[in-house]
Amino acid sequence: MNRRLGGWLSVGIGVGLVGVPVVVAVFGPLVPVRVEAGLPYASAGVLGTDGLGRDVLQLLLVGGRTALGMAIGAVVIAYLIGGLIGLVAASTRHRWLDEGLIRPLDVLLPLPSLLVISVVAVGWRASALAITLAVALVNVPTVTRLVRAAALDAASSPVVEALRMQRASWINIHLGYVGRSVLGPVAADLGTRITLAVFLVASVNFLGLGLSPTAPDWAVSISRNREGLLLQPWSVLAPALLLVSFTLGFNLLADRLLHHTRRRPVEATR
Repeated sequence: MNRRLGGWLSVGIGVGLVGVPVVVAVFGPLVPVRVEAGLPYASAGVLGTDGLGRDVLQLLLVGGRTALGMAIGAVVIAYLIGGLIGLVAASTRHRWLDEGLIRPLDVLLPLPSLLVISVVAVGWRASALAITLAVALVNVPTVTRLVRAAALDAASSPVVEALRMQRASWINIHLGYVGRSVLGPVAADLGTRITLAVFLVASVNFLGLGLSPTAPDWAVSISRNREGLLLQPWSVLAPALLLVSFTLGFNLLADRLLHHTRRRPVEATR
């Protein structure tokens, strides 16, 4: 009972930590907050102003869509591409196809992720789509290898052979049965993958290589206002707290999802 209560408490904390920045990112731009530009790092308004005299609260409300949307979009794209490649590589009976799918991705593994994303960001300055695709690209090789390794045993199991004999479709076999077998590893990886994506997107914007220096993005706000931390701490702490809250809460939820996927096979054998 105590373990179950602890699990629900962990889920509640995770939902709360994730929910606040997500709600701000999704619904913040809809909130009618109009404040005229004031003095830099002043105490006017709820959270004061930033280095350009803009209201910090207004920046928080409109800056979350890029900060979180780019990271989440990159992870979704990486799993769609890498997951499909991994399932195909694990299920194929032709070694040449397996090698042909996996080996080209090995070229991307040694490349420094932040360097690749920075080059793309400089080439397509202030393009949120380009940064999102670059973050997805550097995550595809590791996602592919993870899914392939997790799916190998299930793809070669007698159940798959029986489904093939019954002329089940490829989608039913590999996206259904084999796909379910990778949920545990994917759940374990998801929290780390989202955290890494948020870090990469925030790092590029923080270094001034991504979005415009005047963009209301949370990471850009942290970078631009870090020199005025002592004058107006909320201009830096508020967006930083929202980013930390999201990554910490998402890791808690991913940990509970992993625990749940591990328990289901055990309960099924009782």
